[in-house]
Amino acid sequence: MADVSPHLSDSSALRIIFAGTPDFAASALNALINKGYNIVATYTQPDRPAGRGKKMHKSPVKQLAERHNIPVYQPLNFKDDTDQQALKRLDADLMIVAAYGIILPKAVLDTPKRGCINIHASILPRWRGAAPIQRAIQAGDTETGITIMQMDEGLDTGNILWVKKTAITENDNGGTLHDRLADLGAEAMIEALERLDTSELTNEQQDDQQACYAHKLSKADAEIDWTQTAKSIQLTIRAFNPWPVAYAIETGERIRLFEAEIVENNTDKSPGTVINKTRDGVVVVCGEGAINIKKLQLPGAKAMSVSDFVNGGKAMLEIDTLLTSTEANS
Repeated sequence: MADVSPHLSDSSALRIIFAGTPDFAASALNALINKGYNIVATYTQPDRPAGRGKKMHKSPVKQLAERHNIPVYQPLNFKDDTDQQALKRLDADLMIVAAYGIILPKAVLDTPKRGCINIHASILPRWRGAAPIQRAIQAGDTETGITIMQMDEGLDTGNILWVKKTAITENDNGGTLHDRLADLGAEAMIEALERLDTSELTNEQQDDQQACYAHKLSKADAEIDWTQTAKSIQLTIRAFNPWPVAYAIETGERIRLFEAEIVENNTDKSPGTVINKTRDGVVVVCGEGAINIKKLQLPGAKAMSVSDFVNGGKAMLEIDTLLTSTEANS
C-alpha cells in the first residue's frame, strides 16, 4: 500500500487529483481550490439523467471543476487499461477521494506517488460503507465525525490519518448532519494536508473487531415497522430526512414522515394505530410507546406541518386508523 510518508517541503506544491461526485465532495474540492492547492484533474461519475424531463445532469464536483477550468475525467470504472494509463499520465503526487461512488482497484490506488486518501463521514472503524451519516443517527449515536484515511483495497479499512469529531444533537436529521460533516470534511482534509510531513498524522491501524457496516440506503428501508419502539422509529424518521424519507401506509397510499417526537402510549391499541389527531400532531402507537408526527407529506402534495394538514381537512390518519406495516398487506 502506498502511503503519505515521503516528504515534500511544501504540500501546496503537490500535484493532486480529486475524485468525488455529490455536494459532500464538492465542499472539499472547493476548500482545496480556495487554499490554492494544485488540482491537476478531477474524477467524477458520468453525467446521469435526472428530474421529470430526464435531462443529463452534471455532478456538483464536475460543475465546480468546470467553473475553475480543472480537467474532468468520467470513466464508468477503472477496469479499462486506457483509463488507468490516462491516470498515470497525470503524474499525480496524491489522490483525494470523497464520496466518489466507484471502487478503485489496486492499480489506481498505487498510481499516485503518495497513494490515495479518503474523506469518510464517520469515526472509523464505526460505520464503514455507503451511508454512515444516516446509520449513525438511526443507531442513536451521540457523536460522529470525519476520518481522513489512507485508502487500501478494503472497504474503508485503511489506516486512520486524521479525525475531527462532532456531536449528533437531538435536532439533527440526515440533512443537517450531512451539511455539517461536509464542512467538517473540508476542514479535516486541509488540516491533514498541512500535516503531511509531520508526526501529527497518526497512521493508525483500524481495529476490525470494532467495525460496523453502514448499508446503502434504499426506499424499502424507509417503510416504518410499527412494531419497533417509538425511539427507534423516531430515529429512523430523523435519519431518513431528507432522503429516502420514512413513510407510513394507509389503504395502500404512502404518507411520508419528516418530523416526529416520542410520547407515551396509555392505550392497549395495536402498533400502527392512530390514537390522536390534533393541530399539535398525529399520535401513532408503536411497539413500545408512541410517536407524535409533526411534519408529513400526503400523496401528490407538498410536505406540510400537521397543523396545516389538519386545517386542510383531508380524511387521512383519522383516529383508530391502523397503518399497515407493509404495502403488500395494505
